[in-house]
Amino acid sequence: MNIAIKVTPGARRDELVGWKDDYPGIGHVLRLRISAPAIENRANKAIESFLAQLLHLPKSAVHIIRGSSNSIKLVQLPDGTDISALHLEVQPPDNNRLP
Repeated sequence: MNIAIKVTPGARRDELVGWKDDYPGIGHVLRLRISAPAIENRANKAIESFLAQLLHLPKSAVHIIRGSSNSIKLVQLPDGTDISALHLEVQPPDNNRLP
């Protein structure tokens, strides 16, 4: 299962902002704020760790598969992951892809 996320690095704290509907060219995007800076892959590692914690998954199960140097990323989760912990109001499609 893949989900698109938009990340704001360097925030005061790690925080789930929520879903943004109809993000141009992508569709549903999960918005996160991450305290780690976007330097030397620190924010990407923090994103994987934060999502793993929220979803009760091992860190090794969450992977950024596209957009490692962009604010919009495609994250791969294990198939069948219960994403209800992300407080979804609108369920994103499983085939969500970055352009």
